[in-house]
Amino acid sequence: MRENPLLKLTAFGQSIWLDYLSRSLLVSGEMVSLIQEDGVSGVTSNPAIFQKAIAGSADYDQAIAELARRGKGTAEIYEELVVDDIRMTADLLRPLYDRLEGRDGYVSLEVSPHLAHDSAGTLLEARRLWGRVDRPNLFIKVPGTWEGLAAIRQLTAEGINVNVTLLFGIPRYRAVAEAYLDGLAERAARGLPLQRVNSVASFFLSRIDVLVDPLLDKLAAQGGRSGETAAALRGETAIASAKAAHQLCRELLAGQRFQALAASGARPQRVLWASTGTKDPSYSDVKYVEALIGPDTIDTMPLETLAAYREHGRPALRLEQGGQQAKNALDRLAELGIDLQAVTRQLEDEGVEKFSVPFDSLMRSIEGKRQAALEPDKD
Repeated sequence: MRENPLLKLTAFGQSIWLDYLSRSLLVSGEMVSLIQEDGVSGVTSNPAIFQKAIAGSADYDQAIAELARRGKGTAEIYEELVVDDIRMTADLLRPLYDRLEGRDGYVSLEVSPHLAHDSAGTLLEARRLWGRVDRPNLFIKVPGTWEGLAAIRQLTAEGINVNVTLLFGIPRYRAVAEAYLDGLAERAARGLPLQRVNSVASFFLSRIDVLVDPLLDKLAAQGGRSGETAAALRGETAIASAKAAHQLCRELLAGQRFQALAASGARPQRVLWASTGTKDPSYSDVKYVEALIGPDTIDTMPLETLAAYREHGRPALRLEQGGQQAKNALDRLAELGIDLQAVTRQLEDEGVEKFSVPFDSLMRSIEGKRQAALEPDKD
């Protein structure tokens, strides 16, 4: 019988997390199966995922109706539903978390996307959600915007685990990593323990190529040497950026600053590969998994990508291969006039919107179901 390729990834030291969550996944036993048979050791969620789960099914309708009759408003109902799902997931993952002494076994819950540029609001909501869920194996997801940096540092100092989301570029990733170190240093200076504070930096992949590839296509259509270079770079930007981020991560973790904190029990902030579902049908459906397999990293996959890798993944240690080639690719993009700083700013703005729109849609859906539950029985 063919060995499950997903389990081979875990044997290589890469953690496999699921980028999806729903009530039916939890109560049907499918989540348990994913943990036991595929080696899934964590779960990530976001507003778009909850919009699909809650608004796209009737699984939550009874709970919405009951909460509505108890006088709960739309925002309160949303939070009740989400917190229940997150708690159930955390409890399913808790044995893994305990066995691995906090290395894995986490579930992530994101603050409102409307707080992406509001440091104070992010802090308040992150603290409240952390307290409400009340599970040690929780990550609070905070967008890695400029305004999010202060929140990341403060939450880390308070001992709240942070999953930094919506990262696209190396300069911002460096700032995020330094904010985590700042938070740990502040915590250590106050004589507080570091052992159970954890963080991951979620680097988004496929969206980078979705934006850059059309720019390369236009240059390729012009022909000439630049056109040939552009054509050769198609589909390479995301993976090259990820490899550069991984190299920077290794340098930071080997640095004197982190090593001093590690001596007091600090944990490394691992890089997490997100947005791993392939969006260009001309690419392999496991493109963003295969190229970035390496130890001490995390790959969070949607169900479709997880199933595809289980079916035809070809695991091998590739993350640390082609480092110079990745650097050259990024250099050639600059030579072609593609400004990656501008690309990452656009991706960040679009990323916030991509979560805000489904979040607002979900709130409207919950409000509609709440109102329907309060209507007098017409029979």
